[in-house]
Amino acid sequence: MNLPLEELVHRSGEWLRGTGPESDIVISSRIRLARNLADFPFIRRASDADKAQIERILRETTAKLDDVGDLAYYDVQGLEGLDRQFLVERHLISREHADNEGARGVAIDHSERVSLMVNEEDHLRIQVMHSGLDLDSAWAEIDRVDDQIESKVTYAFHPKLGYLTACPTNVGTGLRVSVMLHLPALVVTRQIEKVFRSLQKISLAVRGLYGEGSQAMGDFYQISNQLTLGRTEEDLVKQVADIVPVLIDYERKAREFLVKESHKDLHDRVSRAYGILCTAQKISSEETMHLLSSVRMGVNLGLIKDVEMASINQLFIHTQPAHLQKLRGMELSTSDRNVERAMYLRQMLAKRSGNGDPAAN
Repeated sequence: MNLPLEELVHRSGEWLRGTGPESDIVISSRIRLARNLADFPFIRRASDADKAQIERILRETTAKLDDVGDLAYYDVQGLEGLDRQFLVERHLISREHADNEGARGVAIDHSERVSLMVNEEDHLRIQVMHSGLDLDSAWAEIDRVDDQIESKVTYAFHPKLGYLTACPTNVGTGLRVSVMLHLPALVVTRQIEKVFRSLQKISLAVRGLYGEGSQAMGDFYQISNQLTLGRTEEDLVKQVADIVPVLIDYERKAREFLVKESHKDLHDRVSRAYGILCTAQKISSEETMHLLSSVRMGVNLGLIKDVEMASINQLFIHTQPAHLQKLRGMELSTSDRNVERAMYLRQMLAKRSGNGDPAAN
């Protein structure tokens, strides 16, 4: 089933709803598995004919999965650039998948908790994403999906090495455990670099909002394991699950410090950010992320009333370039996007707070 992407534009995936455990700080828990079919070369050595055959096999396989919900399958190769970027912004495909050549696709369930990327770096990337700190449930779900697929196809597997993958760091379990956290207070109090150095010492990677090679926009950081070889899946899940509560505690203490020792400065930062977002006539994506970060912290600390966390979470995604253009129904220049983004923010924030458009008065 290949549904129009417009069906995704006006709703949010479950991971953005802010309903999971510790969701004031933890945006999402994501687990990804890298898998390859035994009878084909890795993607970088695969011919166009190989890629087409891999895509056909895995498209047909994912269509027969039980207990996953309705899956919509998108032919990524046939999508326009704007549509591919839309899926990247929504965390349903990677940038590499969007930019690859040849036959490739992605299957997505209605809640956007499960996405199955075909012909990314590996033949198959299975991803499960839950709201808040919910790694155990995410692992249980992805394990079920993986078992179903493995019952229908033959994975590339070595008795000693485990699952074989295109990148050596994924060999073994092929598992990447990732938690996205919002850490504005650690940034404001300049403790963030110290925290990152500590994480690197225990072989945990720190990446930006869109994973490897991306910037930490809006004070969002993804914490994930770096190696998989020689570790069980449960060990890797536990490694990340054990360290995240420590990071949550650091961020909460930093917020408490700001409230206690710098309350006026904090209130000023949050109020200014909210005021700009409610009244701006032009605003860039980068500035929007920065200001929304302060507003999100303000909502959590009770400094801004009558605005739901899910609404702020949604704004982080809906104000990204591709989402904004999909919502508008047309491609826009950078300058026009900045105007459209400001108007969208004014309308949405006025709607959330129950007031009219502040800039219209």
